[in-house]
Amino acid sequence: MPGNTLRRKLLWLIAGRAAAITFVLGAAILVQYRAEYSPALAWFQIGPFFGLIGLTYGLTIVWRLTLRYVDRHPWLIDVQLACDAVIVSAIVHLTGGVASYFSSLYALPIIAASTVQSWRGGLMVSVLSSLMYAGLVVAQYQGGSPLPTVLSEEALPPVRVAIFTVGLNVFGYMAVAILSGYLAEGLRRTGEQLEEASSALANLQAFSDYVINSMTSGLATCDVNGRLLTFNAAGTAITGTPAVGAIGGHALDVLQLPAQFRHLFDSAEAKPALPRLEYAFTRADGKQIEMGISCAQLYTPRGASGFLFTFQDVTAIKKQEREARVQQRLAAVGEMAAGIAHEIRNPLASMAGSIQILRDELPLTPDQSQLMDIVLRESDRLNDTIRNFLAYARPQRATVADIDVRRVITDTARLLENSAEVADTHRIEVDVPATPIAYRGDEAQIKQIVWNLATNGLRAMTGGGRLRLSVRTQKADDAAPDDPGEVVISVQDEGVGIAPEDMDGIFQPFRGAFGRGTGLGLSIVHRIVSDYGGEVRVISNRGQGTTFEVGLPTIPKPLETENART
Repeated sequence: MPGNTLRRKLLWLIAGRAAAITFVLGAAILVQYRAEYSPALAWFQIGPFFGLIGLTYGLTIVWRLTLRYVDRHPWLIDVQLACDAVIVSAIVHLTGGVASYFSSLYALPIIAASTVQSWRGGLMVSVLSSLMYAGLVVAQYQGGSPLPTVLSEEALPPVRVAIFTVGLNVFGYMAVAILSGYLAEGLRRTGEQLEEASSALANLQAFSDYVINSMTSGLATCDVNGRLLTFNAAGTAITGTPAVGAIGGHALDVLQLPAQFRHLFDSAEAKPALPRLEYAFTRADGKQIEMGISCAQLYTPRGASGFLFTFQDVTAIKKQEREARVQQRLAAVGEMAAGIAHEIRNPLASMAGSIQILRDELPLTPDQSQLMDIVLRESDRLNDTIRNFLAYARPQRATVADIDVRRVITDTARLLENSAEVADTHRIEVDVPATPIAYRGDEAQIKQIVWNLATNGLRAMTGGGRLRLSVRTQKADDAAPDDPGEVVISVQDEGVGIAPEDMDGIFQPFRGAFGRGTGLGLSIVHRIVSDYGGEVRVISNRGQGTTFEVGLPTIPKPLETENART
């Protein structure tokens, strides 16, 4: 039995004992005062009753002070119940013993013991009460009782009557013990079952609340009149309205339901099913969002009792859908443009070859020769533009292999030193670690990343400067111990830098800022890095140079290789 329940029962027992003994002894004293006895004898008999009252109150104080110790010392309960039987025995003896009308008071400590200690306590107190009652009757007939009594030996009933009375009372005490123990045990089991059921119901309610409040979608319920009954945490996050302010309000107002929902709360019995709807919603803070909502009728054992609404903030989803549609249109346009560019490239190569033959075989004036050179030069420039555009619009299949990124950096730097992009005022520096940096990818694509970024940096340094190429591996600060990190390729120049307002558009096609080039170099870099699941980070200050950092995950996402078949 839990300690709190036991102490609560004992507290009620202490209070009930004091009240009962006061009532019983007060009534007995009143009867004694009204009896027709001599004054001396009346005083002699009343004195013990006052003593019993004082003793009972004294014991009540003692039991109350020792209440906190009953968990560690259960024998204190047995002492209390035994003292109750002793006090009842004293009352019975003082009021006539075998002829006392108070012999039924033994049932009170027996019932109290059954309530506190179930079968065990009730049977023990009933046995003790039976022995004490029989003992005081025997002492009454033998004349050995030290306490006064209202009956003289001549007024005692015959022995047979006394034996019958004692037997009947003892039988009654045992019956009360059995019956009260049975009832107390049944009450205890019922209380335990009720407590278990209440605990299970509370756990189920708490679990249901946790599930509802853990949902990422808003959930609200209302009665048939539209008054909101529940409103979960996600609903508060979506609408900006706290649950306290939403519950009790009308669903039309709180959820700003569109006109299609207004007929739900009419008195008509048949409610047509509503499809999922999306509509504009104004949050409590004034922010406009797009809300998607579904409605279902709520049924209980009593029938339809309300409605259940589930809703989500679909603003980001709708934005992604719009962007996806735009990307699809752009992809279709890009495919068409790539096809057109491919068709232009073939006749362009034929025209350039034909002009080259005519220039070599025909006698030309200086002006005619100069015009021929302009046509050939522009043909080459247009061919480079088309080639870069096709590389951007139609990525080539990757040849994936294990490569050392250090070698890619050093080889590209060597090619740059012998290219037309490098002037005498340019200085190229290479910073690579002593140990190999292994990476699995297409060497030509990695080299193209470095080449495009490096040539872009050289063109930014019109007055000369240092171009620094480096590579390293790094991990994020919050990375897991088994995270391999990423390979970082860095290209740093001392050129003109990039204006803040131009930073967002540097990777868009045909946004070149230099006279030379096609404006597709950075776009191709961004496309290749994105294919590897990496990112390009740009640090630039106007007039102080630019640093491009290409982060490639050590375990890149699967690439379309030349051996793949779709």
